[in-house]
Amino acid sequence: MTPPDEALPREQAVAAIRRLDALGLNRGSTGNLSLRCARGGRPGLLITPTGMGADDLRAQDMVWMGEDGAVEGEWLPSSEWHFHRAVLQRRADVQAVVHTHSVHATALACLERPLPAFHYMVAVAGVSTVPCTPYHTFGSEALSLAVADALQDGNACLMAHHGLVAAAPSLAQAMKIAIEIESLCEVYLKALAVGEPATLSAAQMAEVLHKFSGYGRSRRA
Repeated sequence: MTPPDEALPREQAVAAIRRLDALGLNRGSTGNLSLRCARGGRPGLLITPTGMGADDLRAQDMVWMGEDGAVEGEWLPSSEWHFHRAVLQRRADVQAVVHTHSVHATALACLERPLPAFHYMVAVAGVSTVPCTPYHTFGSEALSLAVADALQDGNACLMAHHGLVAAAPSLAQAMKIAIEIESLCEVYLKALAVGEPATLSAAQMAEVLHKFSGYGRSRRA
């Protein structure tokens, strides 16, 4: 039986997966997401089940996985649970991890290229350059470690020949980052068709990152 306090995060997870599918960032059963979720005092996460499309996913289908690897639920967890768990263990500030196979981010990842500071909005990832991890087989411990390392300081990374990962203190923020990085990858690839874009300096990006640290908090005291 699903604990009552998991009802809302499960519904939010399903809504997010369906939105990613509707936006074209995922297709069918590609991509996955997780939310930090303790159960009965046991640290763990809720993660999408493996091989299930967005249209078929229901709140009760989300799989609970303990930090120790114990699984509870009707289905098996996503084959990518390794890097979801690794990121959540490494980053205490992260509450949600979103993974997509969005077309433009994946295309850039297939070139084994990071997303550089060609546009100030790259700073939405919390870093000046969105890194690209080396290629590792999906669902492997090697990929898990590579993603956790790549997200040590920032909130997004590309995985070579695979896709995009975004992490944030909330699911809404992780979704925003994933959507924005996909859009930036599209612009970057179009710019590359003409030539190598100029990039902003470290000082310029540091200024943007500083501004972003308080951006969106416009409520008056």
